[in-house]
Amino acid sequence: HTVHTLRRMLVKRFGASQEGVPLQIQIMSFGHKHGVPRDVDLLFDVRHLPNPYFEKKLRNLPGTDPKVIGFLEKQDEVNETIRRFTELLVYLLPLYKREGKSYLTIGIGCTGGRHRSVMTANTIAKNLGKEKFEVAVVHRDIQK
Repeated sequence: HTVHTLRRMLVKRFGASQEGVPLQIQIMSFGHKHGVPRDVDLLFDVRHLPNPYFEKKLRNLPGTDPKVIGFLEKQDEVNETIRRFTELLVYLLPLYKREGKSYLTIGIGCTGGRHRSVMTANTIAKNLGKEKFEVAVVHRDIQK
């Protein structure tokens, strides 16, 4: 038996259900130059988006700063990427829960882990929150 088959048998036999237990979701922003996090279940790369690092006034600001957020929100491809990632996650998350997953870590990476991945992680977490998912966000490389 696989782990999932065994789990289904136990639930059927003993009635132990995770029905009311929410899927624990963590979104981790990171920088590829510091290495991909080891325990991610899903990985999104946002290095295709315009990089605030190349804007002198934004380079030393984190992706949580309103100036960086404003710069990124003005880019159509940023908004479209976030919309599509969110749409995919809203579809996938219930399927992971149905398969018995209790925890899911989503990695979002850019080059340094300070701007694009941070803003994207925060925005997707906010969007998933509106869809009634519980999400924790960790910015692994924001200080590097």
